[in-house]
Amino acid sequence: MGKTLIVGYGNPDREDDGVAWHILNRVAERLGLPAPGQDIDDLQHLDGTTHLLCLLQLDPELAEVIAGYDRVCFVDAHTGAYHEDIRFEAVEGQFQASPFTHHLTPETCLALAKMLHGGAPPAIVVSVRGYQFGFVHALSSATAKLAETAAERIISWLSSGNDDRRR
Repeated sequence: MGKTLIVGYGNPDREDDGVAWHILNRVAERLGLPAPGQDIDDLQHLDGTTHLLCLLQLDPELAEVIAGYDRVCFVDAHTGAYHEDIRFEAVEGQFQASPFTHHLTPETCLALAKMLHGGAPPAIVVSVRGYQFGFVHALSSATAKLAETAAERIISWLSSGNDDRRR
């Protein structure tokens, strides 16, 4: 299966915006993995084939890191932009313009990996519906339920060896 990186991003101090942090911690606990690192440098000394990383946001430096993996899963929150409460789909590298200078999409990160490092691994995005974005280090009850389901789907994806949601 090769090396897998699961990257969660969002602010865990902003309630449901931090759903990725909660999901990755559940995945780590269930699979007996180390807690997610919070800096790209935290990945350098990890053993095993599955690595977890939680960031506030995606940045261009991540392109070099993901180029060294065989597959990647990006995990974040959405505010209703998608019909599904849990969006689970394959994504490919392509540059996407953003109205915010601090916002980098998974697709753009993959495109940077391909352009700068010669390749990008297959990737999926798991985006979970958030309902509340206050200044709290906990999830709303609705998003907490979705987080459990998302963690189980990621664990299933890890064990299946698939690069996307088709099974």
